[in-house]
Formats: sequence, C-alpha cells, structure tokens
Amino acid sequence: MTQPNTNRANLTRFAWISIAAALVTIGLKSAAFYLTGSVGLLSDALESLVNLMGGMMALAMLTIAARPADEDHAYGHSKAEYFSSGVEGSLILVAALCIAFTALPRLWHPQALEQVGLGLVVSMVAAVINLGVALVLLRAGKAHHSITLEANAHHLLTDVWTSVGVLVGVAAVARTHWLWLDPAVALLVAANILWTGSHIVWRSISGLMDLALPAADLAMVRQVLDTYQKEEIQFHALLTRQAGARKFISMHVLVPGAWTVQRGHELLECIERDIRAALPNSTVFTHLESLDDPASWADETLDRS
Repeated sequence: MTQPNTNRANLTRFAWISIAAALVTIGLKSAAFYLTGSVGLLSDALESLVNLMGGMMALAMLTIAARPADEDHAYGHSKAEYFSSGVEGSLILVAALCIAFTALPRLWHPQALEQVGLGLVVSMVAAVINLGVALVLLRAGKAHHSITLEANAHHLLTDVWTSVGVLVGVAAVARTHWLWLDPAVALLVAANILWTGSHIVWRSISGLMDLALPAADLAMVRQVLDTYQKEEIQFHALLTRQAGARKFISMHVLVPGAWTVQRGHELLECIERDIRAALPNSTVFTHLESLDDPASWADETLDRS
C-alpha cells in the first residue's frame, strides 16, 4: 500500500493549533459579550466560531491532500486544499450576514454596556492568542506552499483587526456614551469580514480553474530555459498551472532533427531537473520536437488545429 506524503501529513498539526485557538477565543469572546452586552463583541465571537469551523475543514482537507497519487487520482489530491479555503470563505460570508442582522436592530434601539473594562481585557487576550496563531500558520503556509494554512492565517489576522476595531468601538462607547457606536462598529466589522471572505472564495475558485503560476514563478522557469536557449535549442507551448502546493509545468523542446534520441533525452532530463530545483514541488512535462519539421511549429497554441 502506498504511504501518504509525510511532509504534507505533518501540516495537520497546524490545523489542530487553529482549532484549539478557536475554542479558547470563542470562550473568551463569549464571556466578554456576556459581561458587557456589546453586539460588537458578539460579532467578534461569531467570527471565532467561523474560525473553528474553518479549522476543522482545514484539518479534513489537509489530511486528504497528503494522500499519495493513486489510480483514480494520478496527479495526487493536492486540490483538496482549495475546497477548505472555499468553504472557509463561504462561512465568513455567512458570519458577516449574521453580524449585520444582529447589529442593525441595535442602531434603532441602542443598549447600554456593562463591565466594559473587564470585557475589553478578556477580548484583548483573545486577540493576542489569534495574532500568535495567525503568524505561526502564515509562516508554515508560505514555507510549505499550503493555501489552506495561508487562508486560515489571513482569516485569523482579519479576526485580530476585527477585535481591535471592536475594542476601539466599545471603548469609545464607554467614553462618549454614544450607544450607537457599538452596532455601527459591528457593521463595519461585517463589511470587513465580507471583503475577506469574498477574496478567499475567489482565490479558491481561481485554483480550481487551473490558474497559471504566479509571475514570479513563471519568471524562474523562463530563467532556467534561457540558460539552454540557443540557435539549435528552442522552446514553445509553455503551459503552467497550480494545484494546491503542487506546480505543473509543460513545454515543447525543439532540437535539430539529426540529434539522437539519447542526446535529446539527456537534454530534457537536465531541463526538468533544473526547473524542479528552481521550483520545488513541481511536476515538469517536456515534449521533444524537431526544428526541421514544419509540424513542430503547428502546435504553439493551446489547441492544435
């Protein structure tokens, strides 16, 4: 039986950290809402509930993404990570609507806040926890090219800024006694969450649609090809896509028709090796063609006519 990718499987520990942080912050923020009655703090607690669901989804999808290629999934399971970030983005959108639904009535019927000082301290502790976990997840996501961990980290960072905004709003209410500030800040929080959720959903859709590699990665591929490019070696039909952490690169390599198969094969091996060295987690496909055959120039487009 084929064993899962150990390096990718180890990423699930970061999802467990996210889940643990969400449980702690839900408790803290719920306590802050109970103490103060602030709808802003309630909106903050609702977002942490989304964090919990996102963390659980991340755990499930990271586990699936770590599975090795099999007969039914010849290119692996790395695209599963896009489902995690897509679901998390959708949950964020739902949370934004719930926050707005809760805050709007408070604009017309404001309520006084209680024990503001203690509530702010409790919420501030939750924000610090989220900040620490977000930085850990973001570092791991970038190091391991995991869109799931990056999406989770950016969501937590948004949660931190949300908490800061809510804390400022509640403190302003306590100082000015303008009770409408509390639901107004909650609506601003909802708008911020809505923007973040939309961005995460769009990024997930782009990944599922086989978006090309980023410009920086593509530049590295071209840099490798430039070291081989000469009159007798040409390249065309360069195509790229990304599936989670895995990058896919394909191209046609044109050489003189008089070359032996062995010589052409050795060239392709060197090109593929250098691209994989420049871009880890890459699968490289090369197709050898003859410079002397007119048919070689007929397939520069995506669909050969």
